[in-house]
Amino acid sequence: MPERLNRYLARHGVASRRGADALVEQGRVQLNGVPAVVGSLVDPADAVTVDGRPVGAAVPLRTLMLNKPAGVVSTRTDPQGRPAVLQLVDDPHGLYPVGRLDADSRGLLLLTSDGDLALRLTHPRYGVTKVYRATVHGHARAAALRRIVEGVHLDDGPARALEAHAAGTTRTGDVVEVTMAEGRKREVRRLFAAAGLRVTDLCRVAIGPVHLGHLREGQARPLTPAELRALYEAAGLAAPGRR
Repeated sequence: MPERLNRYLARHGVASRRGADALVEQGRVQLNGVPAVVGSLVDPADAVTVDGRPVGAAVPLRTLMLNKPAGVVSTRTDPQGRPAVLQLVDDPHGLYPVGRLDADSRGLLLLTSDGDLALRLTHPRYGVTKVYRATVHGHARAAALRRIVEGVHLDDGPARALEAHAAGTTRTGDVVEVTMAEGRKREVRRLFAAAGLRVTDLCRVAIGPVHLGHLREGQARPLTPAELRALYEAAGLAAPGRR
């Protein structure tokens, strides 16, 4: 059966669906020798190329977790020459980051070759939450935590945490754990700033049912079968092998 071009490219490990649409808009994708357009349908007999290279057989579906250090960008490559997350993985073929974790932040980042899973984990309508631990400068008073949950208006629209509570203290300030329903660019930092709190360290510790645990910074590992089942269930998808 025909399938949409962006799904075809995601299934073959070229890019996420959104990234695939960007490649098409840049004129880098051809369908049967003709520049493709966003929304094109692909038949099994069609020839698809990206930057002149044929798109090969589908890559195996696999998902890894990475403990991203600060200073590493959450992209496949970086035009500025900064270290990118795929450089921390032994075999990055077909993998791409699920969403973003800004360069200054650290913690849990998922890498997958499954475009459907990536879409479900990043789009807020599917309800997969993300949990962060934010260290702030000074004290996080109750009024500020209430404002984080009640919501503020940012430049790109309203923002709020589903939950926010004190989770400890350091020599320089308090630690606040927040649960977010979405992950817009630097949203946690901007939300805290609007509530009068300056974030000095931000670590993502969970995505849906998957927790960072004791994975060392800079290290990656495949998800366990139990973690995979729970993650796909949270995303409303059948796990690989059950589709």
